[in-house]
Amino acid sequence: MRAEVCPVGAVDEELRSQLLTCWTEVSNAGGAVGFVPPVTAEEVAPVLDAVVERVHEGREVVALLRVDGEVAGFAVLSLSMSPLRRHWATVLRVQVHPSRQGRGLGRVLMEGVHAIARQRGLEFLHLTVRGGTGIEAFYQGLGYREFGRMPGAVRVAPGDDRDEIHLTCRL
Repeated sequence: MRAEVCPVGAVDEELRSQLLTCWTEVSNAGGAVGFVPPVTAEEVAPVLDAVVERVHEGREVVALLRVDGEVAGFAVLSLSMSPLRRHWATVLRVQVHPSRQGRGLGRVLMEGVHAIARQRGLEFLHLTVRGGTGIEAFYQGLGYREFGRMPGAVRVAPGDDRDEIHLTCRL
């Protein structure tokens, strides 16, 4: 298995289609990437298209995970436009396709995100996770530290509110 992560600054229709399929399938497998299952590609598409627009504007970068040449996941590196925060970025939508999970590819993807961030001169990364998933332990193993929570900020269903957990990492 040959896995690599590369930065993408332009998304064509073929890649958009692959990202849309991945995001929809990750969401429907229970991934906490902005949606609650069941979700359709039509529901994910406008959110993805907004990401693609920001990528083309230079405000975001897709960190694309490929395994043996095929799209296996991605994350979004959202760059700060503030001159006071250009050394920071936020990591969004970290996901590995369900058919590829359990092989250490989440770590490969995040190490690739860190490499891309360092190449851009970034010093700190920020991300949030949905409480109740336990995923914060994965990020803590990568050097992230919790610095805050927003209690009940994420409503996954009526009566099922989750904390939004904020994590940061010094690169």
